[in-house]
Amino acid sequence: MRVRWILSIVVCLSSIFVFGQAEKVIIDTDIGDDVDDAFALALAVKSPEMQVLGITTTFAETEARAKIVDRFLAEVGKSNIPVLAGKASGKTPMSQRRYGEEGNFAKSPHGDASEFILQQINKYPAEITLVAIGPLMNLGEVIDRDAAAFRKLKRVVIMGGSVRKGYGDFGYNEHFPPAPEWNILNDVKSAQKLFTSGVPLYVMPLDSTQLKLDEVKRAFLFTRGTAMTDQLAILYHLWAQETPTLFDPMAVTFVIRPGLCQVTPLHIRVDEKGYTREEPGAPNAQVCLSSNQEGFFQFYLRRVAER
Repeated sequence: MRVRWILSIVVCLSSIFVFGQAEKVIIDTDIGDDVDDAFALALAVKSPEMQVLGITTTFAETEARAKIVDRFLAEVGKSNIPVLAGKASGKTPMSQRRYGEEGNFAKSPHGDASEFILQQINKYPAEITLVAIGPLMNLGEVIDRDAAAFRKLKRVVIMGGSVRKGYGDFGYNEHFPPAPEWNILNDVKSAQKLFTSGVPLYVMPLDSTQLKLDEVKRAFLFTRGTAMTDQLAILYHLWAQETPTLFDPMAVTFVIRPGLCQVTPLHIRVDEKGYTREEPGAPNAQVCLSSNQEGFFQFYLRRVAER
């Protein structure tokens, strides 16, 4: 009896330890345009270090984006993860729209993204990492609804901004100056609210996220024949371009392997044109200005390709 009692305590403690390692995460995505969002979701749902509480969609046709997520999750056996849609804001071309419209995968209607985020924050105060890999409409709305609750997030990790390098500056070619980056530019006001919100903020800008998935890496990934890699191959071909840049997966990777994108405390101001200006002042963000690209791909490809 005593041995059984001791074993039961060991099992309970082991369970607490294991579950304690999983980071509670909400992912906010504009999946459906560029294909890097799908590659980011793949890493998140393949990583036991993450407990994905829900996936919210942002920017333009959010219901269509939610349907893409519905199918993706169903195809990889993760349909238990809630999918919520942000406020719709017009139409935009979506290369992967057809993917969400095929089959009977869509769960309709989807709940309200901002309401879901607030509910989860209040349920798990100081425990949730919000990973934002699209324009920041949902985050701006949450701040407007309840700024105090928003500050109860453990942290926010975003792919966004351009601090010292712009598009096309890979570190080995000619220098391209900082430019308004897509996720910031498409909702400047929400970005300004985020950077002044007081929440612990970790930023993966263009400086560290221009990671090219070249032909050799694509061939390795797309020939694994798993449910996950098959879905990525389908979405890649619907995207109908050649070499994806894995901007968004770095934001997810940072949560799991922060050493691959070490951060520097900076004061960042988002100006009216969408520039993320590095200025003197108390730091309001931890910014990754350079990433370990080889380490990133070693980690990413092994993790996503494994059975």
